[in-house]
Amino acid sequence: MLKLFQYNWQVREEWFALCRGLPQEELLKERTGGVGSILKTLFHIVEAEYSWIDALKGNSPEEPDFNDYRSLERVEQLQAQYRPDVLAFVEAWTDEQEIHNLIVPWNTNVSCTYGEVMRHVIAHEIHHVGQLSVWSRELGIKPPSANFVGRGLA
Repeated sequence: MLKLFQYNWQVREEWFALCRGLPQEELLKERTGGVGSILKTLFHIVEAEYSWIDALKGNSPEEPDFNDYRSLERVEQLQAQYRPDVLAFVEAWTDEQEIHNLIVPWNTNVSCTYGEVMRHVIAHEIHHVGQLSVWSRELGIKPPSANFVGRGLA
């Protein structure tokens, strides 16, 4: 699992780098699909990753308010705040955790295994990166590569 999280983090860093060259109005512009804007999508990726991992740690995460993170720098700061906890959990992952059961704190009608959650977190980011890629092409900007090969993660 660690390699796929590292892959997502590398791609995310490339998106942050690309977005540093965009004006604030482009980052906040409401777009069709996804969660509405480039910046809101990056925020959502960071927040969702942490919330799921925090739930696996037995916590009931409080979702931060996007209005407090309406700049790329603030979203990057949020990521820097969350990453150590996520990394520690992912690095400590064991096969035995795979089948543990989680009642989702924000929807107690949903039950799943820890393994399902880990794969969901990985796929969730990949899904949203696809949306970011569509939007960047609409802006005439080549998106970061989604290729796993060549990233030194083998």
